[in-house]
Amino acid sequence: MTSAKTLGRWDKKYLWHPFTQQAEWNKEEPTIVQSARGVRLKDQHGREYIDGVSSLWVTVHGHREPALDRALRRQLDRVAHSTFLGLTHEPAIRLGKALAAIAPTGLSRVFYSDNGATAVEVALKMAFQYRAHTEGPSSHRREYLALSHSYHGDTLGAVSVGGIAHFQKVFRPLLFRARFAPSPHCDRCPFRKKPSAPRLRTGDEPVRGPAPRPGAARAETGCRWECLAGAEKILKERRSRLVAAIVEPLVQAAVGMWIMPPGYLRGFARLCRKYQVPLIADEVATGFGRTGTMFAVQQEGVVPDFLCVAKSLTGGYLPLAATLTSDKIFRAFLGRYDEFKSFFHGHTYTANPLACAVALENLRLLQKKNWPRGLAPLRRDLSLFLKETANHPRVGHVRQMGLMAGIELVADRKTGRRFPPGDRMGARVCRAARERGLWIRPLGDTLVILPPLGIGRVDLGRMTRAVRESLDAVLGGGAGPGSDFC
Repeated sequence: MTSAKTLGRWDKKYLWHPFTQQAEWNKEEPTIVQSARGVRLKDQHGREYIDGVSSLWVTVHGHREPALDRALRRQLDRVAHSTFLGLTHEPAIRLGKALAAIAPTGLSRVFYSDNGATAVEVALKMAFQYRAHTEGPSSHRREYLALSHSYHGDTLGAVSVGGIAHFQKVFRPLLFRARFAPSPHCDRCPFRKKPSAPRLRTGDEPVRGPAPRPGAARAETGCRWECLAGAEKILKERRSRLVAAIVEPLVQAAVGMWIMPPGYLRGFARLCRKYQVPLIADEVATGFGRTGTMFAVQQEGVVPDFLCVAKSLTGGYLPLAATLTSDKIFRAFLGRYDEFKSFFHGHTYTANPLACAVALENLRLLQKKNWPRGLAPLRRDLSLFLKETANHPRVGHVRQMGLMAGIELVADRKTGRRFPPGDRMGARVCRAARERGLWIRPLGDTLVILPPLGIGRVDLGRMTRAVRESLDAVLGGGAGPGSDFC
């Protein structure tokens, strides 16, 4: 049996890890996951860690979920893979029917791919080709509308509509054009408005009432939805050139779990309808119960033209993604063979039978356990912890949407001044958490709290205590004046 020391040496000699500065990686002993069960990972030394980020936001019920294990084994006895070009199979058919049943009304066509970025890439290309089919060669549509600070994946199309500068900078010469509206995050409001009564969003409070309009005052902030006005300005001026608009519903995750104010998503969707620009909802991170509803768009009654899902689709077992759209979009691609109206996109492992079988069982389990509705106690426990943590002297902001949360660390909470990037304060707190039996990974200096939906209240309590102890160990304890939370 190969020793852990040898495996670590081989890792540093042969592998290249994503989003990792390898010069720093090579200085430390790597943590090698040897096994996992429930919400815990076990490393090469036998140490256990609560999986506090759901293995990058994918694990739903937990590791080694018996029902998912059985579904995978059953499918292995039939077929592991067959192409989806010119063939079909039962798991993909059943899964497509199940996805259409739980998706917002009208999203009845399912196109499979491999991961979140490819699901987005499919939507971007599908929207472009749809415009070409319906408007003809005279169409001048070459642009997309997105939000600043957004993240939609790492393929070139997905990067083009991403709004995080350091992910884009080096690739900018390769990207197509996107227009970016202001990000609707109140704590980082470019218009310097401040919430007077900020609150955490657990996902248990559906937004009611009409969609907000730019210029209509918000009672809780006194702002006039300037962020929506920025989106409308682009839609109005560029509507003849816009292919589609894309948004991460409710949570801009990769920038640090930024939470949209209630009503923004509905208002954005209303503007897209007004200016007849198709809406792409990127639910790669937010789908399947993370925010408090099966899909985040359901909290504000939004029905997008395209819905992108991945990550939790298979419960954290296998790579699989899907882009859902309407029959109206689908029909635009129908025609004679020699019209070449087929959608020109595909992947070798499209609709892999193993992944589809596990995904189908995952959806069945979600419904059997009455998730996400049954997770309300966990969401409330997390809210209580975040409200207490908001008083920490080095916490500038906390935010929550369902069981997705972020804790932003600052050098000076009064001014909001951040730590120098080289201090890697978020990474240092996460390292301290690892010493306390919790595995979490930061986004810069924002601690991400995103446990598997299958975590129990006792383990959630252990997880939050480890976060608090790690904050105190690295940054000092004590309570300061109340910080913002929304």
